[in-house]
Amino acid sequence: MSNMNLLMVKHSQMESDRIILRPVILEDAEDMYEYTSDEQTTRFIYDQHTDINQTKNLIANYFFKEPTGKYAILLKESNKMIGTIEFRIHEYNKSGELGYTLNRRYWGNGYMTEAGKLILELAFNTLGLERVFAEYDVRNSASGKVLDRLGMTYEGTRRRNHMVKGFLTDSVHYSILKEEYGAKPW
Repeated sequence: MSNMNLLMVKHSQMESDRIILRPVILEDAEDMYEYTSDEQTTRFIYDQHTDINQTKNLIANYFFKEPTGKYAILLKESNKMIGTIEFRIHEYNKSGELGYTLNRRYWGNGYMTEAGKLILELAFNTLGLERVFAEYDVRNSASGKVLDRLGMTYEGTRRRNHMVKGFLTDSVHYSILKEEYGAKPW
C-alpha cells in the first residue's frame, strides 16, 4: 500500500477547467458549514450541523485524522469550497470507493461529475486500479445520475444495509471497470 499512498499524496491536489481538488483545511469550515447545516444537502448522509463548531470538529476528527484521498472541491473562479469528494483504496482487490457531498446551491452544474472524472483518471491512469465503485441511498436519485454520467454501471440494490439518521435504508451500487473507463470518449 505504501506505493499507492505515495501516489495519492503526490496527487493530493488536482484540477480541471472549473474546479480544484485539494485537502480540506480548517479555513474551509465556513464554506463547509454552509452545506452541513442545510437539511436538503445532508438528508441522505448525516444529521445537519447546528453550529460551526460541529463542522470544525468534523474537519479535525475526520478530514485531518486520515486526510489521504479526502478532497475539498473548490471553484477556480472564486476559491469557494463547495463540497468534498473522497476516494478510499482497497488494495487487496485493486479497487477504489468513491463518495461525495455537494452544497445544494451548486447542484445541476456538473461540478461533481467534473470532480469524479478527476478521481477516475487518478484511479485508472495513475494508480492502476481495476475497479471503482460507489453506493448511494436509494432515495437520492440525483447521486445516481452523477454515477451514470461518470460511465458507471448499476450493479444492484442492497436492502436495508445502510444506517442513515437512525433508519435502515436501501443502497444502490454502481461500478466502472478499467477497460470500461478506457473506452470512454473523454
